[in-house]
Amino acid sequence: MEALVVIPTYNERDNIDRLLRELLALPVDLHVLIVDDNSPDGTGALADEWSGREPRVHVLHRPGKQGLGGAYIAGFKWVLANTDARFIFEMDADFSHDPRVLPQFLERIRNADLVVGSRYVKGVTVVNWPLSRLFLSVTANSYTRVVTGMPLHDATGGFKCFRREVMEALPLDRIRSDGYSFQIEMNFHVWKRRYRIVEMPIIFTDRLVGQSKMSRRIVWEAAFMVWKLRLASILKKIP
Repeated sequence: MEALVVIPTYNERDNIDRLLRELLALPVDLHVLIVDDNSPDGTGALADEWSGREPRVHVLHRPGKQGLGGAYIAGFKWVLANTDARFIFEMDADFSHDPRVLPQFLERIRNADLVVGSRYVKGVTVVNWPLSRLFLSVTANSYTRVVTGMPLHDATGGFKCFRREVMEALPLDRIRSDGYSFQIEMNFHVWKRRYRIVEMPIIFTDRLVGQSKMSRRIVWEAAFMVWKLRLASILKKIP
């Protein structure tokens, strides 16, 4: 197995069929892990149907909605314990991340340890976001770069590819944040361990169906997380 994509889901039934078809049609050795938080709309049951007829689809069920960061951590741990995947992706289920660019990630990861799909490394490549949401995202990334010192244009994006060795080196049991702050925290741990991070420009398109999981709590959590990371770094609590 060359690569595995971890996809957290909560009420993504309208997207999952098409997403899995497009991912499995790619010309790469690719498996998919759906981490479902007991979606009321039956996303988990649909994923089980896929898994029953397609050995490259795997499903991890969680008892309820417990947060994006927790879903990713559970998925990453499952991948490390149950597969020999060399590269581990994370991506959204709502087509804001284009599955057709995964081969480009695999090309870039040959000379990197983490490839981050970036909305801001080549200008602004975001489609269909309201100006208020775009302003919040751009401001959050500038704020993160200034406070933490991380040289990333897009530290909050969730379309990434990790080398397995990098994932194995991260303190997954100590990472408990969600949303924006989860992405920031993961990037920070990779950066502080001096792994090679490459930003690859992507086109980010806002979801066409379903509802955004963004909330005010997620924004405030990220605002405080960057200072927590900086303080931990100063106190040498992060290598």
